[in-house]
Amino acid sequence: MVEITLEYQGELHCRAVHGPSQAALETDAPADNMGRGEAFSPTDLTATSLGTCVATTMAIVAWRHGFELGNVSIQVRKHMTSEAPRRIARLEMDIAIPLPPDHPERATLEAVGARCPVRLSLHPEIEVVESYEWSGAPQS
Repeated sequence: MVEITLEYQGELHCRAVHGPSQAALETDAPADNMGRGEAFSPTDLTATSLGTCVATTMAIVAWRHGFELGNVSIQVRKHMTSEAPRRIARLEMDIAIPLPPDHPERATLEAVGARCPVRLSLHPEIEVVESYEWSGAPQS
């Protein structure tokens, strides 16, 4: 169990502290929803959690299989509904992996990304779309 302590600080700002590490982060309501957009919004953190979870679980599997994943980069685009109730409608991820397209663990890594804990925790109405770019030199 991990405990996270949250404090509403007024003006649509919150501060959260991660119990084990004492690392802190702040949130702000987005500019299109009465906020100033000065920090991650709560739904931005959902998109961030998805991307970091994909990268982390893929790196764990790579490590277990005896290779380094490299400097993976993931770009996540969050789309909100235009009608009420306001919620995340779609998350799009572009995942760039600096390994060759013919890497023997490619299918395993992509499957792991599709089943990371955050993705499995998202509401099924949230559409998740990912695309992979394998940019390393082909293996010989």
